Amino acid sequence: MSEEFLYIDTPTALIEFSDSLRGSPWLCVDTEFMREKTYYPQLCLIQVANDKSIACIDPLTIDDLTPLLDVLYDPSITKVFHAAKQDLEILYHLRGSVPVPLFDTQVAAALLFHNDQIGYAKLVEQLLGIRLDKAHTRTDWSLRPLDAGQLRYAADDVRYLRDVYRKQLDELQRQGRLAWLDEDFKHLSDASLYAPQPEQTWQRVKETRRLKGVQLAVLRALSAWRERRAMDADKPRRWILRDEILAELSRAMPDDLSALARIRGVEDNTVKRRGDELLQVIAQARNTPPEDWPAFESRTILTPEQDALVDLMMAVVRMRAREHGLGAAMLATRHDLERLAQGNQDTPALHGWRRALIGNDLQALVDGQRWLGVEQGVPTMRST
Repeated sequence: MSEEFLYIDTPTALIEFSDSLRGSPWLCVDTEFMREKTYYPQLCLIQVANDKSIACIDPLTIDDLTPLLDVLYDPSITKVFHAAKQDLEILYHLRGSVPVPLFDTQVAAALLFHNDQIGYAKLVEQLLGIRLDKAHTRTDWSLRPLDAGQLRYAADDVRYLRDVYRKQLDELQRQGRLAWLDEDFKHLSDASLYAPQPEQTWQRVKETRRLKGVQLAVLRALSAWRERRAMDADKPRRWILRDEILAELSRAMPDDLSALARIRGVEDNTVKRRGDELLQVIAQARNTPPEDWPAFESRTILTPEQDALVDLMMAVVRMRAREHGLGAAMLATRHDLERLAQGNQDTPALHGWRRALIGNDLQALVDGQRWLGVEQGVPTMRST
């Protein structure tokens, strides 16, 4: 029988449990949330475990989570997550910062030769030989009461995370690679990843690749306007305006309410409530000077020399991947190498644990400090 867990739904119980966590070297953390009808994720459950206890904490019945947050933000305690970004986004919106230090078992799994972006259930099965119940993957966590099966499913998300973390930590220390993850975890703890950035959202709008020039300036302005309206109303972006309508408004750039009303998909209610505001946003964006127009990143054509360099780097990637039992794509893709050949340092291969396995070799090859030779039929990296 699996270990029992606590269901905490009162302020007094939360204080008692939070006090029991103090002094833990690590805590496993997970969240259940809903965001189908909101802009911000609606926190519905927090699961926390240390080596002694497991709890499902109900934030819908407890107004003040401060006792728990004080422990989670204790810098002497490592917070363990799996695929941490969504959980960290929620915590960021609760407290305006991210709890550190942290450890992400999905990131660690890639370094320990599991599939990149491996899911929690698959990782538990591979490491612990346990198959998790998937019956509640589509649960509406905002509904109350939660039944015993739902709570046990939620508790399992931290119950087995403890053993996954222990196994990974032992293996990373055995291999001397624990420090290789420092940069990855530092990146995850960067608060700017979780702060809304309305001016950057245009790049994620669908059906906009045919837009160009000033149309993209209009798209950027309209997308930022939509983002702010969604934030203010705490409603999904699509409830404000759908992507295809943003794209069509950016293409047509209507200059009066009559033209706006003729845009396919623009409802009469939108014209009445937001028409003047939309026209003002479009008009201002149309006056953006050409040097300030945004542009999608274009894929520059490689020179013959750069193409040959990419081939050499690809050979090095395959060689290192075989040595470490990894798929080559987990170390670097050809697109990563093309960017590096063109002088772009913003590639995963040059950061985090990948830099130790492959990035230093690639950079040395580009800089002419090392070259790829052959010894007894085997490719070998040599210093110049």
